Amino acid sequence: MTTYHLLNGDCLAEQLRPTKINQDFIICRECLIVGPVAADRLDFFWNIRAQFIASTYQESTEKYFEKTVRELNKLSNLPEHSEICLWFENDLFCQVNMWFVLSLLSKYPTFKVFRVFPIIANKADMWKGFAESTPKTLEQAYHSKIQFSPDDINLGKNLWSAYQNNDLEKLIALAKTPSDCLEYLEEVCQAHSDRFPLDQSLGRPEKVVLEILKTQSKDFQLVFTEFVKREGIYGFGDIQIKSMYDRLIQFQ
Repeated sequence: MTTYHLLNGDCLAEQLRPTKINQDFIICRECLIVGPVAADRLDFFWNIRAQFIASTYQESTEKYFEKTVRELNKLSNLPEHSEICLWFENDLFCQVNMWFVLSLLSKYPTFKVFRVFPIIANKADMWKGFAESTPKTLEQAYHSKIQFSPDDINLGKNLWSAYQNNDLEKLIALAKTPSDCLEYLEEVCQAHSDRFPLDQSLGRPEKVVLEILKTQSKDFQLVFTEFVKREGIYGFGDIQIKSMYDRLIQFQ
C-alpha cells in the first residue's frame, strides 16, 4: 500500500524533508476561510476561487490552476486502497481546508484516510500547530496518526457543505458530533459563527483588531502579533489580518 501525505502548506513540506517519512506529498494551497465558496459543481467552484485569488492576491488564474487545482486533482489519480495522511492543524483556517479535502476524499471509499495531529507540549501553544515542530516530533506525530472512520469522513463532508452554504446553525449543530479525528470542533465552529453577528456589527476578529488599535498599537506588525496571541483559533495569516487592519485603521 502506498502512503501519500496531504499537507496544509509548502512550509510543512520543507519541515518534513529531513525526516524519514516518505516524500509523496500533495500540498493544499488554499485559504477557504476567506472569499466565495458557494458552487454546486466542482468546476464552478475552482473558477470562482481562481477569480477571487486573482483579484485579491494579484495572482493569475492560470497560476492558481497550476499550483492549487492541479495539486489537489492528484487525488483522483491515486491507486485504489492508497493510504492518505492529512496533516492539518486545529485552527479554523486549517479545519475548513480539511473539511473541503474530506469532501473530495469521500468520493474514493477504498482510500484509508488518517489524521496527523501536531505534537503540542504546552497547551498555550495549541494553535501554533506544526510551526515549531522538529523532525523528531513530526515523526512522532506521523506514528500517532488516527484513522478516519466512514462516519468521520461523512462528518467532514457535511461540515464543508454547511460552511459552503453559510448555514451557521447547521455548522454549530454538526460541531457537537464526537470525532477523534476532528478536535476542537465546537470552539472552531463558534469562532466562525462569531465572524457574522446577527446585528451585522463588527465580527469577533474585527473587534479584536479594533481593540488592539485603540489600546495597544497602530503598528501593523505589533497588531498582527497580538491578534495571533489572542485569537490563534482563526489561523489567520498576515494577509488576512492586514485586510482587516487596512479597513479599520482609517477610522482611528
